[in-house]
Amino acid sequence: MSAEVDLVALMGKSVRIEAIDVGSREMFEAMNKAIEVHAMRPVVDRVFGFSELREALNYLREARHFGKICLRA
Repeated sequence: MSAEVDLVALMGKSVRIEAIDVGSREMFEAMNKAIEVHAMRPVVDRVFGFSELREALNYLREARHFGKICLRA
């Protein structure tokens, strides 16, 4: 994959570009199969209402959670 990039424009905005490697599609499918076979489910620490977004973000920032923090609509 390639793309033309205006480096001057990026430098003016102090942009930082980072690459990540997440594995192949085959690895992703194998992971999903293992999750299904072993009936794995995420651990939910706490559920906040959407109106409690500020509290949820504070809770996340404080790193007191063990598991996922969810928002309910």
